[in-house]
Amino acid sequence: MNNPSRSFAKPLRDLLGKVVGEAFRRQGFAAAELVTRWTDIVGSEIAVHSEPIKVQWARTGDGDERAPGALILRVEGPAAVEIQHLTNVICERVNRFLGWRAIDRVMLRQAPLRHVGRKFGRVADADAAARIAASLPEIVDDDLRQALARLGAAVGRG
Repeated sequence: MNNPSRSFAKPLRDLLGKVVGEAFRRQGFAAAELVTRWTDIVGSEIAVHSEPIKVQWARTGDGDERAPGALILRVEGPAAVEIQHLTNVICERVNRFLGWRAIDRVMLRQAPLRHVGRKFGRVADADAAARIAASLPEIVDDDLRQALARLGAAVGRG
């Protein structure tokens, strides 16, 4: 008897990775993580007011060594001055994340941010997390119980 072969769902990351990666490369991003992990890289206090648009690489005659580029950020108008004062910090954090001196300057473009509606920089409500953790006695692993309690507190707040 013939058994039809089973097809398993492929992770979305595998299907879209090439398409998304190419779009990021066209914008000059060496790594998609610079966009997707922006908050982790620069911190929530900077990320809430800015987002990376692209990286402009310096043109060099050498094909071997790439000169540092300029990171172009979209910033909210009122926060532009503050972000401008933090450009050295942003360069240092991005370069540390990438592992090499990829960025030597930051250029700002004032425009409304696209991530409006995302909640950055919010501190979890410790009291709500504690109440939720207390309501989960059946979860034996303490780390898992605390993580679920923080998630429940964050979802309840949104």
